[in-house]
Amino acid sequence: MSLPSIATSGSPAAGAPGAGFIAADPCVHCGFCLPTCASYRVLATEMDSPRGRIHALKAIDAGELALDATVAKHFDTCLGCFACVTACPAGVRYDELIETMRPRLNAPELRSPGQRAFRRLLFTLLPYPGRLRALLAPLRAYAGTPLQALARRSGLTRLFGPQIAAMETLLPPLPAQSFRDDWPVLVPAVGPRRRRVGLVLGCVQRVFEPGVNAAAVRVLAANGIEVVIPPDQGCCGAMTHHQGELDQTRELAAALMASFEAVIGPGRPAGPEPLDALLVAASGCGHTLKAYDQILGTRHPVLGKVADLQEFLDEVGLSEGFQAGLRPLLHEDGTSASAERPVQLAYHDACHQLHGQGLAAQPRRLLGRIPHVRIREATEAGVCCGSAGIYNLVQPEEAAELGRIKAADLSGTGAQLAVSANIGCTLQIRQAMGAQPRPLPVVHPIELLDRSYAGPA
Repeated sequence: MSLPSIATSGSPAAGAPGAGFIAADPCVHCGFCLPTCASYRVLATEMDSPRGRIHALKAIDAGELALDATVAKHFDTCLGCFACVTACPAGVRYDELIETMRPRLNAPELRSPGQRAFRRLLFTLLPYPGRLRALLAPLRAYAGTPLQALARRSGLTRLFGPQIAAMETLLPPLPAQSFRDDWPVLVPAVGPRRRRVGLVLGCVQRVFEPGVNAAAVRVLAANGIEVVIPPDQGCCGAMTHHQGELDQTRELAAALMASFEAVIGPGRPAGPEPLDALLVAASGCGHTLKAYDQILGTRHPVLGKVADLQEFLDEVGLSEGFQAGLRPLLHEDGTSASAERPVQLAYHDACHQLHGQGLAAQPRRLLGRIPHVRIREATEAGVCCGSAGIYNLVQPEEAAELGRIKAADLSGTGAQLAVSANIGCTLQIRQAMGAQPRPLPVVHPIELLDRSYAGPA
């Protein structure tokens, strides 16, 4: 059965009564979504499953059920991971359905004043790197130090409430690079230029994991790819987009596009040529960037197509020189990987990469280019880790259990490293790994490519 088109989150009709009912109509309540649903996994209630929410939305749109605070809680437990979309044999587009619902959940009467204030704090802080850095600067002497470990062991962090405690558990060490964006507007390709791309730095990623963008720039340039990086770029809007904050999402998206357009053109710092692609190394951001035409209602041809960093490198291929310069990774004991003793990786499929963008083979193919690497597959690769944008902050108990399940699954593969291409997942899994008998370091795949590259052969 074909699915009728419905309003997306970027259209004026998004969230209008009736939109969700059309998307839900093909649902036959077969239950195939239940084993894949992260919220059902930890709550085990029908109303906290995709088919339960579909049933509720049908009743709401038919006037048989009021959307009150109790009903809204069951929609708030949804992580928006879209695993049910992949699993559904009837082709129900639950991703579109939940997008139409998110703006309706932001009605003031559906959440407590404390919940609304905490969300507003997150949306005022996290999408703005300058504000986030100003808040974190005094914490450099705390993050990643014995003082932080002591505060956690003593239970001091829990005195501020579960949500603030959840924020603190995700706080990583903060190197000096976390507090500056000192990229040139144009990073030239090494050797003959093969492509010209823009790089979106991300808001949380550039602060909490600055090494990822640094590795991305080095790998792209070494592959003959010129990189354009506007100095004043901000957040792409993914965080607010996933929470139905449509006006703020459009503002952030428009500002990001304007930052690229300001440096591309005749007489501008990055030169006149349009981009072949706009890339991002955080898969949650990539999912939203690919929806910009709908969010903004316009195309930006100067920016080229939007692509996940790994998707793009897999498509254009690694250059011959780069491939020849790849060397085996080192084991923890400092010895080089070999055919007899490969470095074993557990790849974590971020939800907005796997279910949202349909990318699974591409990152594995790229990692397979590194000599003597073996990928060990997790048992439940398609189940969410509990990060889900701000979910691990607003639903900390459910998220913590999902993080524990994911960390145990990855650790149980027998791998030496866990690999994640989304900053939220990386922070979530890294925190959950601390409770595992065999915790794994968590790294971005582009960092492994960068680590493997030893320069021209």
